[in-house]
Amino acid sequence: MRVKICGLTNYDDAMYAVEYGADALGFVFYPKSPRYISYQECAKIIEKLPPFVTKVGLFVECSKEEIEKKAIETKIDIAQIHFDTTQKFLEDIEFKTLPVIRAKSQNDLDKFSSFTLIDAYCESYGGSGKRLNLEWFKDRDNSKTIIAGGLNPNNLEQLKGFGFWGVDVSSGVELSKGKKDLKKVKEFIKNAKTI
Repeated sequence: MRVKICGLTNYDDAMYAVEYGADALGFVFYPKSPRYISYQECAKIIEKLPPFVTKVGLFVECSKEEIEKKAIETKIDIAQIHFDTTQKFLEDIEFKTLPVIRAKSQNDLDKFSSFTLIDAYCESYGGSGKRLNLEWFKDRDNSKTIIAGGLNPNNLEQLKGFGFWGVDVSSGVELSKGKKDLKKVKEFIKNAKTI
């Protein structure tokens, strides 16, 4: 199971996540988020990170041009498109993207054929701790699905048998919004890697 630790706002938390075995780190470029990080601060952190970890930038309601420009400037590897969009919009972006489905019902799950991050719908664009209904994922090919929403070190066991490609966590491993609980980060990654 691949693990993304999202909502990182400082270098120390990012490095601990890497050292504990995170596959990807997420940075939120949405000013209204309590986990917001500026493009400039993100670039400074990424500059100091070791190789072989994927850096993901989360964009909300941005144009194709801004996503492409800021993705290159910050040196992220993937642009996470965390707003309602179309297949054409994703294809037009000249950068690797990861679309997010903020699912309200089971019918929302298969909007895209590519790798997709599926999160529980909430007005605030992630980090709410809301859970997805796992019943929706039964008898479905989840091999291109990264699941998010309400995950923490103690409930990962419930994901066994679904065949998810990865998990994404933010609020489930925090001391406070934007500050990670390093014990929870370590435990989350360890538990996810055994699924």
